Amino acid sequence: MSDSDTRLLMLIDDEPAQSRLISALAAREGWRTLVVQDSETAIATLGTREGMQLSAIILDQWVPGDDACALIGELKSRRPALPLLMLTTSASPVLAVEAMRAGATDYLIKPVSPDRLMLALRSATTRETPADELAPLTEKMEATLDFDAMIGTSPEFRTALAKAAKAARGHGHVLLEGETGTGKEMIVRAMHAASPRSKAPLRLVNVAGMPAASLESLLFGHEKGAFPGAFDRQIGAMQQCDGGTLVLDEVDHLPPEVQERLAEAIAKGQVRPIGARHAFKIDLRLIACTNAPLDELVAAGDFREDLRSGLAATRIILPALRDRGRDIGRLTRFFLKRIGEQPGLRELGITDGALALLSAYDWPGNVRQLQSVLFRAAVYADGDALTADDFPQLLELIGELAPAADDTPTHEGIGIQLYTEDGNLRPLEEIEADVIRLAIGHYRGRMTEVARRLGIGRSTLYRKLSDLGIDNAA
Repeated sequence: MSDSDTRLLMLIDDEPAQSRLISALAAREGWRTLVVQDSETAIATLGTREGMQLSAIILDQWVPGDDACALIGELKSRRPALPLLMLTTSASPVLAVEAMRAGATDYLIKPVSPDRLMLALRSATTRETPADELAPLTEKMEATLDFDAMIGTSPEFRTALAKAAKAARGHGHVLLEGETGTGKEMIVRAMHAASPRSKAPLRLVNVAGMPAASLESLLFGHEKGAFPGAFDRQIGAMQQCDGGTLVLDEVDHLPPEVQERLAEAIAKGQVRPIGARHAFKIDLRLIACTNAPLDELVAAGDFREDLRSGLAATRIILPALRDRGRDIGRLTRFFLKRIGEQPGLRELGITDGALALLSAYDWPGNVRQLQSVLFRAAVYADGDALTADDFPQLLELIGELAPAADDTPTHEGIGIQLYTEDGNLRPLEEIEADVIRLAIGHYRGRMTEVARRLGIGRSTLYRKLSDLGIDNAA
């Protein structure tokens, strides 16, 4: 990569280990990192020749401590257009609000994952995605764990939710596919909370970017002396989660050698640490998450067919938000209510014009991005309701939209879509299918209760499930 392609990042951090890690991660994306250890040096650096070449700043809140927001304000006053990301160990929404009002572009909670850090840097400095409005923020609010609290009426989303609720009560492995931001982590946590393993360990391992040897040792463990540097015995994540649930995020990035070992472990129900003579029997549920369809990777020879089959006792596909257009209004009001409950913020309404603007965008970051955009708008809002003017970058991208007339019917039922786009009623069998999906999610996969509440027999319910294509949930 040429010097002209290298972007310069200033990292304000006095922890050498963290500085090395962030510098190494940034280098993968073509960044050169300039590390400064205190506020005074950071401010002075802005006026230097090197400081004028900066493309972004990352500030560890620990360096200035309680004066972090003051330092952010000072840096932004000197370089208003420079993206600034703050690292902190605090999940407090109050600090998030204060940092953003001071001028922070994004807010990252430590320990931050490599992917999250890279996404934040990429979003803050990519012209195609306006940094001040569409930068995906770390979620400040506790994730919802109940299936019946999840918002969505599209048939694809309700099918996914019904499958997840039913599978949660079983013990089979689950393959969860969907683009970034579609809610895979939310579904995983809801499944764990509703499962017989809810009191057992839950661990998430992000496999992307990890060397094969390190990942193999992390998952399977190793014996002392198994390889150079193995000074102690290490119990792998699969053994640690015995009786519980292990989540493999971005499983499509598994190296071939690890794929082979994992496929064997699933088939035998045993795990053998590196260097061990004997394998150990385990009772483990695996939930594998992927942004890329595994069928395509299998067809291309990049993913093992036996591993895909072993993971996909139940396969759940979460639709993108652009395919759930009717859900944007409900999601927006739901998020605004939750945002309003955070310290330092208040509950806001939203105008028809603003909703039309949100509905016109295709949301490449999906539900997570919608929540982030609403959070940022709420931080800076002056009125009691968000208007289109509270989303200036979206207005720039999409342009002015005529708001819907107040007397225009929305043709929406409570949780069920009753009308087609042309205003006609949907077929009865489609509405019935949506009701069944909604009931399965609401009663968390308890099929006897679902049948009782719907007033039908279990055999009738299972026949209808077969017709819906969700009878194979474990």
